[in-house]
Formats: sequence, structure tokens, C-alpha cells
Amino acid sequence: MYKNLDYLFDGLKKSKFRSSFHLNKKMKEYVKENGISLIEKHAYNFVNERLKPAYPRNDGKQTPMRQVHPVFIAQHATGTCCRRCLYKWHKIPMYRELTEDDVSYIVSVIMKYIVEECAV
Repeated sequence: MYKNLDYLFDGLKKSKFRSSFHLNKKMKEYVKENGISLIEKHAYNFVNERLKPAYPRNDGKQTPMRQVHPVFIAQHATGTCCRRCLYKWHKIPMYRELTEDDVSYIVSVIMKYIVEECAV
């Protein structure tokens, strides 16, 4: 895991795929209307439900890519969308349940992206 998220985000910006994701106007409005603390709660719920198990259901396909929720777009933009990407981008081992520290780290990455995208 990265101690310095700026270093991580520099790498993500160099990825053509990761840097292609952005929150649209509707999603930015959703964040503004609902507040950053509710979005963070959603992020914790999604990570705990979809990524925490050692063998998540539909791994690699559990995070929608369409403009559904700002957290999902943030997950694709930050490489926190599936266990394979968590390993590739964040060195979080596959095939073991995520710890609470892992979950907190993942949510912090997601929220950094959302805050920067929304300039909240």
C-alpha cells in the first residue's frame, strides 16, 4: 500500500485507462447534494460488500463501469475496483479477506479522488 497517495495518483494519471474516468456533472451534483460524509459511507459499504471477501463474488466484474454512482467511477479511476487491480496498483494481496486497515486505505483513496474531482 502507498503511504504517499500523491505518488499513487501520479502513477494513475499516467495510465491511459485509469485517467479516462471522470465524474460527470450529475455525479458531482449528487456528491454536493448528499454530502461527502454520506458518499464515504457508501464507499465503505461497497468496499465491504464487494471487495472485502477473500474470493469476492464476480471478482473483476463486481464494480459497474457505467455512470451509476461516483464511488464506482472512483474505484475504476483509482484501481480499487477488483482484487486483481488492488494487487496491481496497491499491492494488497489477493485471496485473503481485507483487513479493516485495508478497507480504510481503499476508502481513503476513493475519497481523495472524489474530493479532487468535485473540488469539494
